[in-house]
Amino acid sequence: MVAYTECFNSDTHCYYVSTNLNRSMLSLMFSSYGGQATGDDIDAMASELADADLIGFSSMTGYAGLTKAVIARVREKTKHPFIVWGGIHPIIFPEDAILSQADALCTGEGEFAFHELVQAIKAGKDYRGTRNFWFKEGQSVQKNDFRPLMTNTEMEQLPFPKYGGRELIYKRKHGFIPTRPADYLNSSGLAYLTLWTIGCPFHCAYCGNSKFIANDKNYKKIRHPSPRYVIDEVKRARATHPFVSSVSFHDDSFMALDLPTIREFAVLWRKEIGLPFAVYGVIPNYARDEKFEILTWAGMNRIRMGIQSGSQRILDFYRRPTSIDKIEKAAAIVSKFKKYHIPPTYDIIVDNPIETRQDVLDTLELLYRLPRPYFLLIFSLKIIPNTELERSFKEQGVELDSIDKYYSVLAPTFANLLVYMLTFYKPSRRRFEKLLEKVKPVRAPQPEYRFWTFCMRFLYLCNKALTHLKFMDFSVITGVSGYIFWKLGIVGFWNRFITPKYRPNHDCPGHKNQLTD
Repeated sequence: MVAYTECFNSDTHCYYVSTNLNRSMLSLMFSSYGGQATGDDIDAMASELADADLIGFSSMTGYAGLTKAVIARVREKTKHPFIVWGGIHPIIFPEDAILSQADALCTGEGEFAFHELVQAIKAGKDYRGTRNFWFKEGQSVQKNDFRPLMTNTEMEQLPFPKYGGRELIYKRKHGFIPTRPADYLNSSGLAYLTLWTIGCPFHCAYCGNSKFIANDKNYKKIRHPSPRYVIDEVKRARATHPFVSSVSFHDDSFMALDLPTIREFAVLWRKEIGLPFAVYGVIPNYARDEKFEILTWAGMNRIRMGIQSGSQRILDFYRRPTSIDKIEKAAAIVSKFKKYHIPPTYDIIVDNPIETRQDVLDTLELLYRLPRPYFLLIFSLKIIPNTELERSFKEQGVELDSIDKYYSVLAPTFANLLVYMLTFYKPSRRRFEKLLEKVKPVRAPQPEYRFWTFCMRFLYLCNKALTHLKFMDFSVITGVSGYIFWKLGIVGFWNRFITPKYRPNHDCPGHKNQLTD
């Protein structure tokens, strides 16, 4: 959760509340985030914010409960601040967010809308007509329409994302204190996390993007500032924290960018940045040899791709227009660059209550076939409210855990045990078929395998950490250990002289005229 206590003023403050107030190795082992906010935490947060004139909150749905609690406690202390709640949750589920004691909700893109709102408030004008907002006065709610989505040109005008400077972070028993480099290291290691593009051409039922697209169909289009903009953004981040040694792009569909844009980005990146970078949100449908060649030449050393399921029936249920064949073809392209990449991470969704035994078997069979090595990001299915998937389950009379239990443990089924196992061990075909005999869907009566699931997860995490260490990549290994390696010059030496570099052949599509060593 992030709170801004004014904007466009010299005394603006940025407050950050970690989603994990009590980080520990045990919480990581059990795939859960400990240290939920207590009443004392909420009171301490609200006390710091209560003197502001304007407070802006931003949160995802999983932390909407905490946001509501802090807003309510601020209101108990004072009626003075004008409170605006933005971020993912008010866009996806404004009907829930408006039940809070906030004065306004930002229900669309807020970059220009919020500026317009604040300017109207400062000028003493009637602000209630500002588009992209809902306003509440007593029991009355004014729901305004949407302004057009930002254009590429408008995105070019935006300031770089807030990073470093006067930021405050909440620490239990200490309240809000100035952020230190160690806080960034504990959060992201030596990586800088960013987004370059906005939009997604897909309309998957489980994704919050389905709500964005329902609000404006143009959200399917990929929008972004120029490659020059994102290069300068990364330069600014490195000037703030020189230890930044890799960059992670968390775009929804980076690979959907056209080839000329990718080529321009790659040339600039290799010439002016020279750091390894990861591309998240790879959609199998847009995986192309030439794009991987160009980006790997530029420094891409890791990708994350959404698979979600090995069952075509379940993919169709999710309204994800990706065939199993396309997934395997994309994985084959990724595998061509395994000498130069940290093993890819593939997203899958488990614990779907409508899965049959065959659906679960299909997913395990796909994982068995995929080229090795690879890692998995495994999600136990939780429903984002107000999405098509929630409506589909309600129509079938199926109840699921709420999204605020997102970091709960996977169901301790034999199937999930095998999911972890397959990331680091591929049994013989005969032994694998024997193991599959014990697989059941999540809702079927079956023994629990908590201890063995824990063991498999532990081995999986150890394998992942060691693999990243071999690449001297500290984007997922957080904490001060990476900083020590960087300070000693080991990270830079490793990236320059040890890590294999991709050099395309002259017949590489991206090499012609522009890609040279």
